[in-house]
Amino acid sequence: MKKTAFLFPGQGSQAVGMGADLYREFDFVREIFDMMEEVTRINISRLCFKGPMEELTQTVNLQPALTAVNLACLAVLQRENVAFDFCAGHSLGEYSALNAAGLLSRADTARLVFRRGELMHREAQKHQGAMQAIVGLTIADVAQLVEEATPHGIVAVANHNTETQIVITGAPGPVAQVGARAAAKGAKAVPLKVSGAWHSELIRGAEAEFTQYLGAASFQKPGTQIVLNVTAETAQKPEEIRAVMARQLCSPVRWYDSMGRMRDAGVALFVEVGPGKVLAGIQRKVLPKDHPAQICNVGSLAQLEEFLKRSAQG
Repeated sequence: MKKTAFLFPGQGSQAVGMGADLYREFDFVREIFDMMEEVTRINISRLCFKGPMEELTQTVNLQPALTAVNLACLAVLQRENVAFDFCAGHSLGEYSALNAAGLLSRADTARLVFRRGELMHREAQKHQGAMQAIVGLTIADVAQLVEEATPHGIVAVANHNTETQIVITGAPGPVAQVGARAAAKGAKAVPLKVSGAWHSELIRGAEAEFTQYLGAASFQKPGTQIVLNVTAETAQKPEEIRAVMARQLCSPVRWYDSMGRMRDAGVALFVEVGPGKVLAGIQRKVLPKDHPAQICNVGSLAQLEEFLKRSAQG
């Protein structure tokens, strides 16, 4: 029997209107939004359904908002008894994956992403940051450019998404320097619209306090295998996973390696659970062109119905 993986998106997948159709259709989805609003005291449903985009994309709002939609999409799949063997989430999305795997309750997931957003926003206000996507160079090439720019300030790899799509993060000067040198080597360097240098030393100030919040959350033994961003490996011990999540804020997201881990484990169906198609697009570049795996999205009512129809047809 083919193995299935649920993948949960992070910041960058948001859109005004996300989750609205599921909210209208299902009482239990409304309960998820109500829970998130009670935890955050933010009108999450208004931000998701009506925006404005500028307010939605502020990380203190976006982290709980996107997580609410991810959890809603997960809930509709759980209602249909859709089984999965692995899960993973990209950066922020990893908290949705922790819930999917049975490690965290919805309430603890909500509290953690809200505090994570608050702390990251605080550090971004203290330290101006930038991020760029480098397309066309390998991780070794980008790592070399990063190393050469380090004497000029903080810069690091934030995300290794595909073989030749890497996101860098850090202070604006060194990030621009790496981008310019990458472009000189024939790569495309694309500045990202972000409010902070995520996954860098510039937000290290959030780590100790967030670790305390992680310590207050109840981590359970996972019921499903979760592949972690920091290690690109699975883990079973709750305390080990808690410790890894404390490192996640300032560590690179090893998505390319994580997806390779799932591919090698025999996953043949990848389902992006949440808004947008960012991870599905990445996955099509990660997998070899002749790989037989299916890639699907469940981020809306129409996509859910299409997925269930395809699943019924085998």
